[in-house]
This record gives sequence, C-alpha cells and structure tokens, in this order.
Amino acid sequence: MSTAILTGQPVPGSSIEGDLRSLGFDVRVACDGTDAETLLAQVPGDQRVAIVDARFVGHLHALRLGLTDPRFPLAAVPGAVTARPAGRQALTRAMARQNSAGGNTAVAVASLADRISAALDADDSDVHRPVLGSLVAAVPEDPQTRNEARQAVAAVDDEAVRLKSAVKARDGFFTTFFISPYSRYVARWCARRGLTPNQVTTASLLTALIAASCAATGTRGGFVAAGVLLIASFVLDCADGQLARYSLQYSTLGAWLDATFDRAKEYAYYAGLALGAARGGDDVWALALGAMILQTCRHVVDFSFNEANHDATANTSPTAALSDRLDSVGWTVWVRRMIVLPIGERWAMVAVLTAVTTPRITFYVLLIGCAVAATYTTAGRVLRSVTRKAVGVPPGVKHWGSTDRAAQALSDLADNGPIAALAARGGSDTRWYLDAPLVRALAGVAFLSWALYLGDHWYVLAAAVFYAVFSGLALSQPLKGPLDWLVPPLFRAAEYGTVLVLAARADVNGALPAAFGLVAAVAYHHYDTVYRIRGNAGAPPAWLVRALGGQEGRTLLVTVLAALLTAAQFKVALTVLAVTVALVVLAESIRFWVASHLRGAPAVHDEGEPA
Repeated sequence: MSTAILTGQPVPGSSIEGDLRSLGFDVRVACDGTDAETLLAQVPGDQRVAIVDARFVGHLHALRLGLTDPRFPLAAVPGAVTARPAGRQALTRAMARQNSAGGNTAVAVASLADRISAALDADDSDVHRPVLGSLVAAVPEDPQTRNEARQAVAAVDDEAVRLKSAVKARDGFFTTFFISPYSRYVARWCARRGLTPNQVTTASLLTALIAASCAATGTRGGFVAAGVLLIASFVLDCADGQLARYSLQYSTLGAWLDATFDRAKEYAYYAGLALGAARGGDDVWALALGAMILQTCRHVVDFSFNEANHDATANTSPTAALSDRLDSVGWTVWVRRMIVLPIGERWAMVAVLTAVTTPRITFYVLLIGCAVAATYTTAGRVLRSVTRKAVGVPPGVKHWGSTDRAAQALSDLADNGPIAALAARGGSDTRWYLDAPLVRALAGVAFLSWALYLGDHWYVLAAAVFYAVFSGLALSQPLKGPLDWLVPPLFRAAEYGTVLVLAARADVNGALPAAFGLVAAVAYHHYDTVYRIRGNAGAPPAWLVRALGGQEGRTLLVTVLAALLTAAQFKVALTVLAVTVALVVLAESIRFWVASHLRGAPAVHDEGEPA
C-alpha cells in the first residue's frame, strides 16, 4: 500500500482525494506542517509516500505519471512530490528543513509539496519530472485561476493522451503503421481486466511456440497457421510494452522476461521451420543455425557499440552529421529504419515467406536481409567511432577513449574464460608486434577461420589453441580503442561459427540440430550478460564463466571433440554439452533475476529494441 499525505486547505468539490485513492494511495490529511511531518514518520519505510497539495487541479494521468512510476526514487509534478523507499531519507530531510524554515502557517502548509520539491533540487537529489505535454497539473492560488485550470483539464482527454503515450515514440515502420494502431487497444483491454505485462509477455511466448509447432508439421496449412500466429505473437509482444507504459507497471523481472522471450520466440521459430523442412525431405538446419548466429552477432554489435559509447559526449564525424541531417527528412527516417530490418519488419517478412514459400527460401531471404542490415549498421558505426569522444576529453581534442566503465562492460561481454585469463597475464607485461586488442582478436579469429576452411581437424585444433591464447592477449589491455567494441562480436562469430562448421562437416543426422541447441544455450548466456549489464547488475558471477569455460574454452573443447570422436560420437557430445550448458545458465539466470525482483531491485524499462 502507498500513502498520500494531503496538505493545505481543502477545496470544496475537489476530486483529489478520490483520484489518489483510485491510484492505490491510502490518503491521510495533515492539518499543518508539523502534522504532515508526523504522518510521514508513521508511514513504514518500505512503502511509497507522496505529499500532495489539496488545491491540486489536473488530469488523473498527470498524477499517475508523477506519483506511481516505479522506476524513480523521487518524482514530482506541480503540487505533488513522491518518494519510493530509496528516496525516503531525502524526502524526510527536505520536509524537516522546509517546516523549520517556513513555519506552520496555513500558507506555508498549502505550498509544502512544491517547497519540498525545490528543496530536493537544492540538495542535488535526482527528482524525476515527467513530461506532461498537454496534460494539466497545477496549484491555483485563487478561484479564477482554479476555474481556468479546470477548463484546461476539460479541454484535454487524458485517456486519449495516455493511450497515445503507451506507444513507443520511436519504432519501426511495420510496427508503427501496422501493429501499434490496434495493439494499444489490446494493451488497454488487458489493463482493464487486471492483466500484467508479464502475463501478456508469457502469452506472446506461448503463441510463438505454437507457431513454431505449426511450422514443424511441414504442411502448407501448418506453414500458413505458423505465419499468422507469428504475427499474433508480435502483436502481443508490442502490447506487453504498451501495457507497461499505459499502466506504469515497470519491473526488472519484466524487462528481463520481455528481452529473453523475444530471443526464445525467434530462435524457436527457426527450429520449427527446420523441423518442418526436414519432414519434407529438405535439410535446412545449417541455414537455421546460420540465421541464429548472424542475428545474435548483430545484437552483440548493437550492445557492444552502445556500451562503448555509453559515456560519450560528442561525435564530430561527418557520418554523424549526415545521419542527423537524414533524420530531419521524414521519408529517409523510415527507409533507414527498414534497412536495419528491426524485429517488426523481420518477423513480418518471415511470417509471409513461411506462409507462401518454403523454409529454405525463407532462410535464404532472411540471411540476405540480415547480412545487408549488418553491413549497413556496422559500417556506419565504424565510421562514427573514429572521432567519438568520451567524458573528460577536452573540447577540440581529436581523441577517442572509452571510460573505465565502458571498457569493463566490453571485457564482460567478451566472455573470456580461464585459458584466456592465463594468456592475458603473459601478454600484459610483454610488448607484442600485434600490440592492440582488436588486432590481436582479429589475428586469432583469422587463423581459426583459415583452419576451418582447410578442414583438417588437427589444423583446427591447433588453430583453436592459437585463438584461445590471442583471445587472452586481446584483453590484456583495456578495451578503450576506437574500434575495440568489435572484439566481443568477433568472439561470438568465432565460437558460434566453429560449432556450425564442425557440425556440418560431421555429416551425420542430428549433428546440426545438436549444434543449434548448443549455440542457443550459449547465446542465452551472452544475452543474459547483456541484460545484467544494462540493469546495472554487473556481469555474471566469475564461477559461472569458469564453469562454462569461457568462449575460448568452449571453442577449444568443441574442436577437441571433433578431432577425437567419430561423427556419431561427436553428435552425442554436442547434445550433452548443449543440455549441460542450458541447465547451468538457465538455473543461475532464473535464480538471479527472481532474487533481484524479490529484493526490490530498481524497476527498469528498456525503450530500445535490438535489430
């Protein structure tokens, strides 16, 4: 239960008390400043508390935005200020100081909420003030201004504003024009029936899994049903975020579920298509695995680039200037968003192709589209990175350098294990000719790729040892170079690509599906690392990285298994490895996120969307 302390002189006919109760607040009325301070002290420290001026006039949704958003310890709108448990101490100090300075007169009490808000600003407290737009939130000082404020409230439909604001301000073309116009009403329908975003997220996952099952039948009817259900799943996927924005039901657990289930839905659908094709005598598991690898590497490029530039304050490159100019022209904005093939466009394309063509054609088009998108985005980011500046770089100095925080995030994303760590100790004190993290990473990946091309298992094994050593050498220095954000995606491509090539060369039934499962399990671990970093929870525990062997350890292990075992034995080994990795990472991930949710981790809501 949340508590609202109503201060100041009550206004006849005011709906403020009822509005607060409709938002879930237990309303208490303070006679003066001392009484308000006493009531504040009586509210348990683990509850949200709000100080609201009794003269408040405004939209209910303005109050909702200002007083119920779970993401911010402190928040305020004109006439109201609120604190979650994390901001309670700051609110208590500000109230005590204002009462001491302003006395207990009726006038002082009437303006207490706004004075506390100003005092919090003076203390450099981080007070969230939502953008209200056309919504009204005011504290009129006389009957005339009160009447004008009420007229302004009547002139704006706050439900229409609330429904519109439930949709992302920036989204893909397909989502904006073909999904959001009606998915927002699905979100409102869910809100009015008490459904939570997590429940809608789960419904989206179940719908996608049913779609994958339909695709796995291998029949034309099954493919058509799969395409329709995949779009239905995407509608629910949009609706869960819109529901969270509509009702301000943000949570750490919800953000993790939304992000994790998106990947699970897409990759399960790839597997369903591959199974369906196999029923028709067409083996497309290599294409399915290739599509998953390409898509995962695209995401890692997104994550790494964003983390490397997390603290950047300037970009004077011609590429950035051109991008800004293009963003000012309407049609170019939509074209650029479609080129990167975001989730809406990608799922729509896959759904249509599934229904009217074959799985093989679907994967061919998907791979070509993702390859073009990856080339476009990566090239642009490479060009942008050359002159990117970070915090602390003096104006006019053409120097790029990630902060320590960004370098640590990139190191965590690299996912190096004990073998690479041992090599890194030797490389940190030694001058090498290849004396740059990205160059060392490229050397290791290039040598491994060359050996995979040659095809001899013992060459591949030797190259994997070389790769493991150079993986460590790449991280023997902080990843602060202008292009060092490319190191994690290079490692992802090397590890996943090795599994794909060796499983394909095994040429035994079941090897590629086992490889698909292994890469899916490892990719989950890498996505989980990203979501922990995004949630400011740090990287996965060191024991987990060691237990999984790190990316270089797994790469080396797979090459050893391929060299020593027969094709049939290699398939079994990949299956066992996939199951083991999946069980370990899922158990730790679920434990961590549920525990974070139960202990009240700060609510988050990621408005971004990986391509």
